[in-house]
Amino acid sequence: MRKPIDVFGDWAEKGKDRGMEKTHAIPVDEMISFALKERLDIGKNFSFLDLGCGNGWVVRKVSNNTLCYRAVGIDGAKQMITNAESRGGDAEYILANINSFNSPEKYDVIHSMEVLYYLEDPAGIVRKISDSWLNKGGRLIVGVDHYYENTDSHSWQEKVGTRMLMLKESEWVQIFEMAGLDEVESWHSNKHTDWAGTLVITGKK
Repeated sequence: MRKPIDVFGDWAEKGKDRGMEKTHAIPVDEMISFALKERLDIGKNFSFLDLGCGNGWVVRKVSNNTLCYRAVGIDGAKQMITNAESRGGDAEYILANINSFNSPEKYDVIHSMEVLYYLEDPAGIVRKISDSWLNKGGRLIVGVDHYYENTDSHSWQEKVGTRMLMLKESEWVQIFEMAGLDEVESWHSNKHTDWAGTLVITGKK
């Protein structure tokens, strides 16, 4: 089994990061719309962090929102960060191992798509985010495609060749609740006949 950052670093070098962008566009747009509508209703400027930002496409998208005063992306794959920085835009990028990273800043919205189940201790990271990375009233919103109820994803670990944590929807919800997040909810985005959809989990501090 290879390390996820090595796998995705290779993907970035081969240009497969653009394919990931297209594949994830529908659920990510839904998650971002959900989170940003809340910020619009609040009516205050906000800061944004994308955990596992890949080539930075989500960070650039959110940075264009008139209320967003700071948009930051973090990724452990050097080539992903290189790709992100090469595409311009008013955004910041951090190259760091998410497993051990401690954010010196707090954010109002933290987003992550297809990242948490690759981490060594997802529950620990969610707790760290809840305790130290989110501002009061801030929101964590996460999307995962590899989960128990999505049978199509069960073979991915073997196909991709990197470790993936398989959890049920209820277990993901419990992780958010145990981390101390409030108003935790989950739903399936872009669900269709042969696809259980992206599992979205979100909660507020």
